Amino acid sequence: MKIVVTGYTGQLGYDVAHQGLQLGLNMVGIGSKDLDITNKEAVFQYLKKVKPDAIIHCAAYTAVDKAEDDKDTCNLVNVDGTNNLAEVAKEINAKFMYISTDYVFNGEGEKAFKETDEPSPIGQYGRSKLDGEKVVKQLLDKWFIVRISWVFGINGNNFVKTMLRLAETRNELNVVGDQFGSPTYTSDLAKLLIDMIKTDKYGIYHVSNEGFCSWAEFAQEIFRQANIKVKVNSISTEEYPTRAVRPKNSRMSKQKLLDNGFNPLPKWQDAVDRYLKELKQEVK
Repeated sequence: MKIVVTGYTGQLGYDVAHQGLQLGLNMVGIGSKDLDITNKEAVFQYLKKVKPDAIIHCAAYTAVDKAEDDKDTCNLVNVDGTNNLAEVAKEINAKFMYISTDYVFNGEGEKAFKETDEPSPIGQYGRSKLDGEKVVKQLLDKWFIVRISWVFGINGNNFVKTMLRLAETRNELNVVGDQFGSPTYTSDLAKLLIDMIKTDKYGIYHVSNEGFCSWAEFAQEIFRQANIKVKVNSISTEEYPTRAVRPKNSRMSKQKLLDNGFNPLPKWQDAVDRYLKELKQEVK
């Protein structure tokens, strides 16, 4: 099976391509320097030449705050870029997996959002990702939409790396404690995405490591496992203003995964443990 992975230089795309190679699949990882997904002609030319059986579309404009003031670029990448890839996928009859986000929901309430719940994004990033979902559903028959949250991986920046870096110079940190969701280790996620793309169990899925926490609880667990003494002060969203509004509730139900016979990912605390070990290996 030949699989093209967009966003190869990002956290998730990197792990998806490497996991696939380890499984003996023919993986073609592409970053923005290899292919500009907003250039329709270039996308068609490239993918018709490569002729993949499937496309896992991890590339995205993910600068949540910047997106509020740079809507055109955000839409160009997340909507037009997705449209270009989906159109050529249809023409070459390739399966298409679109990586989406918890930001398509409004973040209200305390219940976990189901795959069937009506999305209602509160910011530009979420709106653009939802528009990308709509493009995929309108154009294709063989599609997966996978909504993910709070991602951390070996390649690129993330919350875990930020906390560890800040802990080098501070012994006390203020971290938001009233936003709840599920951390997701890209190594775990990548394995599942590859398992999924091999099937024809199409549709919308929510995927993250098991269990919920706040950002403050996430930080506390990172420091506990890394054996670093840092005091974490849990603060409110209002005490940490950002350009884009963050959803307070990013909990997502993973029922569709179970219904279709896919194994849920390990608990997020277990994922943090394995990730910290992976980071140590990188340093050596």
